[in-house]
Amino acid sequence: MTLQVKSQRRWWVWIVGIVATIGVLFVIGSLLWLYFARINHEPTSGTTKSEEKATPYITKLSSNSLFTGNIYWGRYLNDWSRVSDLKTAYPFSRLKEFNRDSYQNWIAGLECPLAVGVNLTSAQEEDTLSFNCSPEYLPEAAKWFNIVTLANNHTDNQGVEAFTETQKHLDEHKIQYFGHYDPRALEDLCEVVSINAIATYSDNATKNVKLPVALCGYHGVFRIPTEEALAVMEKYSEIMPVIAMPHAGAEYKAEPDELKTNLYRSMIDHGADIVIGDHPHWIQSTEAYKGKLIVYSMGNFIFDQQFNKEVTRSATIRLLLGATGKAEDLVAWTALGEKCGSYHDTCLDEAKEKGLTKLDFSYKYDAIGSTNANRLTHPASVSEQREILQRLRWDQTMNRLEPPHAKL
Repeated sequence: MTLQVKSQRRWWVWIVGIVATIGVLFVIGSLLWLYFARINHEPTSGTTKSEEKATPYITKLSSNSLFTGNIYWGRYLNDWSRVSDLKTAYPFSRLKEFNRDSYQNWIAGLECPLAVGVNLTSAQEEDTLSFNCSPEYLPEAAKWFNIVTLANNHTDNQGVEAFTETQKHLDEHKIQYFGHYDPRALEDLCEVVSINAIATYSDNATKNVKLPVALCGYHGVFRIPTEEALAVMEKYSEIMPVIAMPHAGAEYKAEPDELKTNLYRSMIDHGADIVIGDHPHWIQSTEAYKGKLIVYSMGNFIFDQQFNKEVTRSATIRLLLGATGKAEDLVAWTALGEKCGSYHDTCLDEAKEKGLTKLDFSYKYDAIGSTNANRLTHPASVSEQREILQRLRWDQTMNRLEPPHAKL
């Protein structure tokens, strides 16, 4: 073989080697590029792009509720409604001025049984103080009130059967209720109810939910509730908020007497987080006891009494209830809340069986004056609001609240 041929073969070997090397480097480079591109642009651990964003979770719960004084549409209010073009909507026709949509709950004291076929005249009702409210008004009432207490001296005026009938009519119109005319009926004093609330999520989205709270009604007009009756609240207060709504005290007085003061303070001692009272038909003072709010009397909200300004005005109490805690606990409580809308449900037992613990609650308050002067309930004027706050001693009480209780 000549030197020239050997030289040509050597050059071909070099060329083939270079091309092969370039090909190998290209393949390796391409594989490396694909590998790092996948690392940089795709999620790890088998997730997809849609799963990269964390699932939103509940961060807090809140519920804006309005507690009102006595409501009653019998006697003369029934007469005025019958002659009005509005008929059964008449007693509620100015309530829209309170901006109902800004509240999740309206809670009141229903001061009458709801019995069909009771034919008392207004004069007879007034003479005997034996009340009744026609259930025909309930479709309108249910547009405003979703929870009522039955613990007062009038819900038994038409007998035990009428009391049971009252509960039946409230069930039919999806109005929750609690309390009993007899404070010795221990199993009926407190009820876990589902209040409407709003859940706020980590992405700032919101959702309507239900939150269980205990509402306890105490009728103390004819007999003082016993220590045993008050102690019923303790088993609820271990794991959820407790709001006591007593009906007691001397009527037509601007201040509670010592008997009433001691009773309402004792409710706080037995586990109530708030005490909101009625019965006197007048607004009475408030106080902070152990840093918690006691309202001794809100006065008449919807009522037919018109003989002076004391019986036509009332103080409604706004409560902004907040709750925080672990996301899984907030979910568990709202899931339970969906089951707590029925009377004598098992929500307290279920909460304990599930091992649920009390959330971190905050309580913020405001007082909003009302008047039913000229027969229809509507917001108080600026001057009336000022007088109502003075009667309540609102500023003094708010300044003495202690965390987690505070003024709005």
